[in-house]
Amino acid sequence: MSFTQEIQKRRTFAIIAHPDAGKTTLTEKLLLFGGAIQTAGAVKSNKIDVATKSDWMEIEKQRGISVATSVMGFEYKDIKINLLDTPGHQDFAEDTYRTLTAVDSVIMVIDCVKGVEIQTEKLMEVCRMRNTPVICFINKLDREGRDPYDLLDEVEEKLNIQVRPLSWPIGMGKSFKGVYNLYEKKLNLFTPSQRKLSDEREEFEDLTDERLDSILGNSYADQLREDVELIEGVYPDFDTKDYLEGKVAPVFFGSAVNNFGVNEMLDTFIRIAPAPKSRLTESREVTPEEKNFSGFIFKIHANMDPNHRNRIAFLRICSGRFERNKPYNHVRGPKPLRFSNVTSFMAQDKEIIDEAFPGDIVGLYDTGNLKIGDTITDGEEMTFKGIPSFSPEIFREVINKDAMKTKQMEKGLKQLMEEGVAQLFTFDMGSRRVVGTVGQLQFEVIQFRLKNEYNATVEFAPMNLYKACWIQSKDKKQLDEFVRSKNRHIARDKDGKLVFMAETKSWLQMVQDNYPEIEFHFTSEF
Repeated sequence: MSFTQEIQKRRTFAIIAHPDAGKTTLTEKLLLFGGAIQTAGAVKSNKIDVATKSDWMEIEKQRGISVATSVMGFEYKDIKINLLDTPGHQDFAEDTYRTLTAVDSVIMVIDCVKGVEIQTEKLMEVCRMRNTPVICFINKLDREGRDPYDLLDEVEEKLNIQVRPLSWPIGMGKSFKGVYNLYEKKLNLFTPSQRKLSDEREEFEDLTDERLDSILGNSYADQLREDVELIEGVYPDFDTKDYLEGKVAPVFFGSAVNNFGVNEMLDTFIRIAPAPKSRLTESREVTPEEKNFSGFIFKIHANMDPNHRNRIAFLRICSGRFERNKPYNHVRGPKPLRFSNVTSFMAQDKEIIDEAFPGDIVGLYDTGNLKIGDTITDGEEMTFKGIPSFSPEIFREVINKDAMKTKQMEKGLKQLMEEGVAQLFTFDMGSRRVVGTVGQLQFEVIQFRLKNEYNATVEFAPMNLYKACWIQSKDKKQLDEFVRSKNRHIARDKDGKLVFMAETKSWLQMVQDNYPEIEFHFTSEF
């Protein structure tokens, strides 16, 4: 297969959603249809003893939520699919934001009972920053939910994007019969099954066909005819170009847990979703077809295998062919790097590969050389643009409860911060360590992982802080004077950048007014 064909057969996307919308369950069913797994588990069902494939961390199994992005690759109808399942919980939003830099499109899951929720709106804003194409999957049609037309209106209003239904539900809740594929004009009937696929399809070129009445019954058949006529009259024809430009979102209905409507979406997705797209660096645009290799690190995870204390960096390939054992330029680093263990992923499971192509996500075993945002190339000095760290919302001081385990604690904190779990600030005065997060739950995760992965015990003491502000000045003398005068409030982030830790909003404003020559930034990239 030619290099260009390898690129065109790839689809790299993320699944995003509000917590409990059914995102991880949908991931399972996509893997099931792709033949990557034979049996799917349900995230919170006690009746099923198989844990979901993408939630593999111990704390995820206990809490029933995703706290880290999982990467899964599989083939479906000769298309190589790279799927990233992201955390839905808002406390882990930064991991999701970073993941969205590494994908070419997105599937957004919406609960038909709850509709569009706050976190979904925030995620859509991040997608809009990059004009990322979005497909909506309205889930849980096996429950009594809201009217499909009302849901479509809400998606348009709250997410500020035009929609075009490409499948339509027949009934809802207990009377849910299946879905009609508007894109392929096929009626799909399913037997509810959480673990196995059961798939019957009937093709209808014309919905006046009497077979429809015999299959669905007169009332459901008539309702479907009315709905389809209304949809085709109200919504313009689906335009793939508008979808690829992020202007219109195709909508599919279904029930992920019962395998309703998932296949329709997957079949359409591989036909319309974009192949790997160009990426911007600080100096130029990089196209996938370029001969020279380039890629960037968007995620780092330590201890994926509890039996082997390893650290894996997730690399998105942007151009060229990536080859195992070949030396590559680490743009930020002092020397070239060679990767002998290059892996593709099925969540926790990994396999060694010799080569990979644009769009692929590969894992690089790392001893601490790499960090999030790093660019790796064949030789060119360039840096891919990414989403920076934002100022945290909650701050806690790290209290070490076992002085004999100080080294383990320091190593654990360093690695977890490099993963992007949270942000670490070390005060110049007293060397106090402060962890900043966007949500309370992250502290529980850090505490849990330090104990279970590094055998270090910590507590977190509340701190009265409002904002972490990265500071700089064109006048070095003025900056030095500011740091000296505010020494008690000066810290450094994990990269050694100067940070002013403001206690209140009003005090920050006063300091900004008093020191006009100092620039205060609320993100780490400026």
